[in-house]
Amino acid sequence: MQMVKKIIGMLIASWLLLLIFMPKEEMYYSVEKILATRDITLNEKSIDEGLFSLTLKDVTIYVKGIALVNVKKIDFFTLLFYNTLKIDNILVDEVLQSRVPSKTKEVAFSYQIFNPLNISVDANGSFGHAIGSIDLSDKKVHIDFVKTKNIEVIKSLLKKGKKGWFYEKSF
Repeated sequence: MQMVKKIIGMLIASWLLLLIFMPKEEMYYSVEKILATRDITLNEKSIDEGLFSLTLKDVTIYVKGIALVNVKKIDFFTLLFYNTLKIDNILVDEVLQSRVPSKTKEVAFSYQIFNPLNISVDANGSFGHAIGSIDLSDKKVHIDFVKTKNIEVIKSLLKKGKKGWFYEKSF
């Protein structure tokens, strides 16, 4: 019994040490390099690294050198078996406001190792409230608009179903 306690204690200690000393900022810079190959650049005001998180503040997203989106805060939280990416206060440039909602209060993505081929999506904004999922096995995005407010801008992208409006796209 003592041996089992020691093994479990060592596994938990190893897991905690891995999380604490994980190079989160370097992983972010690696993602930035991958995005740069697609002409997408992120310009952040500050980067804060926590024990289990990485927070970017005042991020401007450039596509092909044109500033298209401003984000107040991006927060990545990881426990290795459960990860979340939370994006707060997304403001789209005036150029895109005729095609996408101009302001999104919050978008949260969550990933669990127990369901490795599915990413959950939860969003609130000028369009209302939306929940959905990204299915990596079928390569499909499905988002249901639960409470709609002002969807006229994106109505051409949506389909009407039994439960209301939804967005579905393959990638």
